[in-house]
Amino acid sequence: MGQTINPFGKKIIEVSGDFCGRKLTLETGRFAFQATSSVTARYGDTVVEAIVSVADGPAPHLDFFPLSIDYEERFYASGKISGSRFIKREGRPSEEAILTGRLIDRPIRPLFPNGYHNEIQAVAMVLSLDPELRSDIIAMIAVSAALTLSGAPFDGPVGGARIGLADGKLKAHPTTTELEQSDLDIIVAGNKKAVMMVEAGANEVSEETVLEAIELAHKTYQSAISLQSELAKKVGVEAKTYELVLPDEAIQKEVSGYLGERIRDTRGDQDDRHKKVSALKKEMVEHFKKKQGEDADLGPYKESFEILLKKEVRRALLEEGVRPDDRKPGDIRSLSSEVGILPRAHGSSIFTRGSTQALNVTTLAPLSYVQLIDTMGENSERRFFHHYNMPGFSVGEIKRLGGPGRREIGHSALAQRALQAILPDEKDFPYTIRTVTEIMSSNGSTSMAATCSACLSMMDAGVPIKAPVSGIAMGLMTDKDTGKYVILSDIAGAEDFAGDMDFKVAGTAAGITALQMDIKVHGITVDIMREALQQAKTGRADILSHIIETLPAPKPELSPYAPRVEAITINPELIRTVIGKGGETINKIIAETGAEIDIKDDGTVMISSPDGASIKAAIKWVRDLTAEPEVGKIYENCRVVSVLDFGAFVEIMPGKEGLVHVSEMKEERVEKPSDVVKEGDRVNVKLVSIDDRGRLQLSMKAVSRDSKDKKGEKSGEKN
Repeated sequence: MGQTINPFGKKIIEVSGDFCGRKLTLETGRFAFQATSSVTARYGDTVVEAIVSVADGPAPHLDFFPLSIDYEERFYASGKISGSRFIKREGRPSEEAILTGRLIDRPIRPLFPNGYHNEIQAVAMVLSLDPELRSDIIAMIAVSAALTLSGAPFDGPVGGARIGLADGKLKAHPTTTELEQSDLDIIVAGNKKAVMMVEAGANEVSEETVLEAIELAHKTYQSAISLQSELAKKVGVEAKTYELVLPDEAIQKEVSGYLGERIRDTRGDQDDRHKKVSALKKEMVEHFKKKQGEDADLGPYKESFEILLKKEVRRALLEEGVRPDDRKPGDIRSLSSEVGILPRAHGSSIFTRGSTQALNVTTLAPLSYVQLIDTMGENSERRFFHHYNMPGFSVGEIKRLGGPGRREIGHSALAQRALQAILPDEKDFPYTIRTVTEIMSSNGSTSMAATCSACLSMMDAGVPIKAPVSGIAMGLMTDKDTGKYVILSDIAGAEDFAGDMDFKVAGTAAGITALQMDIKVHGITVDIMREALQQAKTGRADILSHIIETLPAPKPELSPYAPRVEAITINPELIRTVIGKGGETINKIIAETGAEIDIKDDGTVMISSPDGASIKAAIKWVRDLTAEPEVGKIYENCRVVSVLDFGAFVEIMPGKEGLVHVSEMKEERVEKPSDVVKEGDRVNVKLVSIDDRGRLQLSMKAVSRDSKDKKGEKSGEKN
């Protein structure tokens, strides 16, 4: 890059090394001089700038770690201008950008100490993009490197790697083209010792293959971690002083002393447990209100109560193997499902697991309703999409309704990935499919409930999926002092809040289709993941049996309210004929038949309508427009276009006319063609020949002759 000193007189420091067979360069000092730290990462022609800003002290009045990580797409990075005719400036982040920001956040957030409340903002800006080298992993490495240089108490660096699977072989950091043919797309991130995060979509891949991919990824990203450490050593990072906002130990002892063993008597199903916890908390608040005075701030006491409740959940599991709702670690909550509950919807279902309930509705539409994807690195169409909504009432809260947040978008994408592998091919089922999950009640694992409900809903809609999919969320409780751990199947809200892992697995009976793992501790081993995957496989099988019991297979018929779609193929050279000048012809067909028509460049014509007669009329019209005249074929009810002295011109199909010579009108001699036909008459003609100039020679008397011959044959048969 040439320059070695920036305008502030600071050196530009750079390190380079091999990462998955290509050169990875990390550089600091060139951009964003006034931010706390910045790192430029280059991998091939992909360049990402990560800028980190760290506040000097804890954010006031916040009881959480205010970390925000944003991934910013820039169309100029790939040499593009937005395809929108009205908006050319980058606006709201695309769903892909939001998901990438979450992807970077998930392995980084747990590596800050509890009680660290200084606000941190990390921005990953893509400045240059090679479409074949995706930028998400490079952005993760750049953000991790910038955080390492910031001096904040970040227990990194973090590395990440993407693994693909083609022809039975795993490959690290495959290109975009290679991923299109891959049966697995898995991203793994973590620190030097352990794995922190896993995100995967798969085409029914086995648990063992997934584990091999995770192990390969962990080995692969070690070089990126070493490179970040080398950069930090060259820079000479100075650790920032910081203050942790921790619960008051004296108050914790006071609350613990008051509650005593009663904190253990809070088990039961969700409603029962909620009543017990609420009553105990109310009693505690009243006690300390009397003790401290009406105007005392009881916030720290309430916080201490929640901490003690969390500790009790962990203690009961690690010491007694008992869960808050009295289940054993491998137990799944009660299951209940229904399909076809909404009369006008194309497909609908309710899936209930414990007190988590997901309503899903499937809508079918012609392929003209595909979603157009226009992002920095992608121009494509999407025919299947899953959307997820979780309003406040699902957890008994009052919450303003609005657009989807990062969490909703993340859960939408996870269920969509889980179901993508089992969709029918477009040629077999030429529909756009939208499935929407409304979380009606939430107590853990709503994304997996959404997956199960969406699967049932699509089957109810008659979507011929390849196999049903089920999903389950696994949890983990660990004791870092003893090394003891407990793996939990189908975690509920209290276990998610108190646990160390959220591990979601979805798939068919044949294998995994999606996987997502987040860790709250500093990583877990592959052995624990292996055990969790096997336990999840058993749980998935139980849930899958329930789904099949509810609806054994996709319904054979579509809803009467769903559009019917039929596909025909025409010569691509005749597409212009069907469309007509300025769309005049196709618009006329649509207006007169009521059908929707979508034509692809390969000559595939999709014709859709809820009315079968409408489809038939449109198909006939298109076939007539694109049909080639056949010598020897009789064309009936054809319009006489014009009458001349030597014969008449007759239109046998739209835009195709031929001549009936006066000698071909009748068996007997005809003096004037006008004695036989006049303009506008309807006649039957036979195509006798096509000359070398493409002119059609028609005959009316040949039709009469053929008719007489057929009558003679029938008469002979009777005799």
